[in-house]
Amino acid sequence: MGVEGTLEYISDLLSSMKKKKKKQTQTVALKIRMDCEGCARKVKKVLSGVKGAKTVDVDLKQQKATVTGYVDAKKVLAAAKSTKKKVELWPYVPYNLVANPYVAQAYDKKAPPNHVRKVPVTATITETTVDDRYTNMFSDENPNACSIM
Repeated sequence: MGVEGTLEYISDLLSSMKKKKKKQTQTVALKIRMDCEGCARKVKKVLSGVKGAKTVDVDLKQQKATVTGYVDAKKVLAAAKSTKKKVELWPYVPYNLVANPYVAQAYDKKAPPNHVRKVPVTATITETTVDDRYTNMFSDENPNACSIM
């Protein structure tokens, strides 16, 4: 192994040490219970302190905080929980992205306009609480049906 081989070996060794996995920019949205502007300022201050956070947007009306930057969702969630507020990852998506937006699991009265809860694709419309005997009671095919209709 000559001088050239040694230099090549050292350059390969140094280049492999410098290659670090680069984090990608990520957006983390949180639903945080906030009552006033003071709560919103406190949340914004704490979330701005998360390592890698570039921008922090707090929407008091929607109870939403959005952190953008080179952040990890778990770390952002932990920082938000340190404010002693009720915190969860943003559970809502636009209703046109959900297959069945009006199933019991997806529909939420507290959701922002045109949004429903994010549910797995496996969530389907199950039978309602109305029993078959009630539907047969008013059926035209049933000879003992109610004659009021």
